[in-house]
Amino acid sequence: MEKSLLAPGHRACAGCAMPTTIKLVLDAAGPNTIVVSPTGCLEVTTTPFPESAWCVPWIHSLFENAAAVASGVEVMLKRRCKDANVIVIGGDGSTLDIGMGSNSGMFERGHKVLYVCYDNEAYMNTGVQRSGSTPFCANTTTTPSGKISLGNPRPKKDMPAIAVAHRVPYVATASVAYPVDLRRKVKKALQVSGPSYIQVNAPCITGWTFDAGTMVEIARLAVETGLWPLVEWENGVVGQVKKVTRPKPVDEYLKLQGRYRHLFKMPDGGEMLKQIQAIADANIAKYRLVD
Repeated sequence: MEKSLLAPGHRACAGCAMPTTIKLVLDAAGPNTIVVSPTGCLEVTTTPFPESAWCVPWIHSLFENAAAVASGVEVMLKRRCKDANVIVIGGDGSTLDIGMGSNSGMFERGHKVLYVCYDNEAYMNTGVQRSGSTPFCANTTTTPSGKISLGNPRPKKDMPAIAVAHRVPYVATASVAYPVDLRRKVKKALQVSGPSYIQVNAPCITGWTFDAGTMVEIARLAVETGLWPLVEWENGVVGQVKKVTRPKPVDEYLKLQGRYRHLFKMPDGGEMLKQIQAIADANIAKYRLVD
């Protein structure tokens, strides 16, 4: 059995999807890999000084400049005629918000870097604050539900579409619940001559509030409801899409998470559930998830 490139001594929460996601990414990439990670859950749980769970070269950047640091690593490898996979692995806060400028620059300059975002849909490391990736109506500490609020009022930022708009040659969404698909996409991305971007749905037990043993079930339901389509874009064109034979109602996904509990208790919750269902239905139609 091959050695895992992320050692089991990390300190991630039980039931967290992030370490499983990282193991799958590294398994597909192999040991000839250099990882750059911004501040976030991944950094604090895998590298508490003087320890490290990383079995590949790993660099900690600032919250906002992981893509810039990775760009420098890629240029250095070219100058020295060395060959290695350069991968940024960051959370949604650094990817969709704080690091957007660096990401845009890396995409625009065409560096051969794979950016993997483990998307747990909020700033989990600092107290479950809303991020640009937080879904509509989700409860966070900065968008709390209550008498005058039904949670986050804004839609989730479409980062894959932003990457496609930058003419990134390979863009994909993935899920921790579909490991074969995730590994395939990582391997495909690393073959691209230029930048690539993969956004992985990675449920957070702390911020989403679910039973530890249900992480994979919840991640799978995100796909089966149409709220998290598994899609690939190659040179701006939609390629392979995972079909959903019988889409499940979004209620089945939402009711398992504490961050949506208020929607099943408040008078206006039913209307909000209809709006979330409409988001899923729009995804199903847009990507033709049902034959």
